[in-house]
Amino acid sequence: MTTARELMTPGAKCVGENETLEQAAQQMREEGFGSLPICGEDNRLKGMITDRDIVVKCIAEGGDPKTAKAGDLAQGKPVTIGADDNVGEALQTMKDHQVRRLPVIDGHELVGMLAQADVARSEWDNRIGDLVEKMSE
Repeated sequence: MTTARELMTPGAKCVGENETLEQAAQQMREEGFGSLPICGEDNRLKGMITDRDIVVKCIAEGGDPKTAKAGDLAQGKPVTIGADDNVGEALQTMKDHQVRRLPVIDGHELVGMLAQADVARSEWDNRIGDLVEKMSE
């Protein structure tokens, strides 16, 4: 059984819930990511933020990314996968929630990110083509 821990990119970087959206955008630019996990002061995952969230939920609504906080966009319970969960479960979760990346948690601690591309590169299973097709619908 291949686990999320085996295929994930370890050492996921968070944007703090009290950091501004401008700081989040700068971090995305520096890291080359279109999304980041949002972590609280307790180092627990609070949500995810995307570059699109910053544009649509802040800038387009007249908000100021220099003062708006990342935590303001952390809504609902984030979709995650456990570090020791089977990759098949991760793929199903991605499919069910129409996401391409999952924060990987061990207990309550963020330990990495598992992307659709991580699974594809591993040649884990030919079901990845199915996933890509469903995600693009």
